[in-house]
Amino acid sequence: MAGKTYPDMWVDPEDDPRTQEALLGDERTTLLDYLANYRLTLELKCSGLTPEQLATRSVPPSTMSLLGLVRHLAQVEQTWWRRVMAGEDTPYLYRRADDRDADFTGAVGEDAVVEEAWASWRTETANGDAFVAAAESLDLVSLDPTNPINLREVLVHLIEEYARHCGHADLLRECLDGATGQ
Repeated sequence: MAGKTYPDMWVDPEDDPRTQEALLGDERTTLLDYLANYRLTLELKCSGLTPEQLATRSVPPSTMSLLGLVRHLAQVEQTWWRRVMAGEDTPYLYRRADDRDADFTGAVGEDAVVEEAWASWRTETANGDAFVAAAESLDLVSLDPTNPINLREVLVHLIEEYARHCGHADLLRECLDGATGQ
C-alpha cells in the first residue's frame, strides 16, 4: 500500500481509513476509538510487505520485527483480556518456559507464520472487543486475583502499548522500503 499523492507514505491522507475527527463521545467511546485507530495503524504499517520483509529484524542484537510486533500484540491482547480480565487459565500464544520472547524470536519469514500471527491477532482483538462490549462499566475489575485492575486501566494500557509499538513499526517500515506514516 502506497500513497498516490504522497508515494513515501503508506496511504494518502484523504484515503486514510482511521478516524480523525473528535467524537465528542463518552469515555468508553473515546477509549475504544483510540484503540481501534492504533490497531488499524499497525495493520497499515505492515501492509504490502512480504513475509521476509515482515520478519526483518531491526538492529542486532534486537529480535524486533514487524511480524514480531504483530505476534507480541496478539499475546498482549490475549493476556489482558483472557488471563487478567476474564481470569482464564489459557496457555500463552507464544511465550515458552525456555523463551519468554518467542513472540519475537519465532517471527520468521514464512507464509504460514505470518498467516497464523494475523489470525491470532484478529482473534484476540475480536475477543477484547466482545469483552468490552459485554461489560456494564469501565469500573469492572479483573478476575485475576493477582492483578486487580479495572477495565478503564486496561484500555488505557493497551492504547499506550500500541502507541509505543506503532512508533517502533514506523522505524522498522521506513528501514524496509522508505515508507513513512502519518
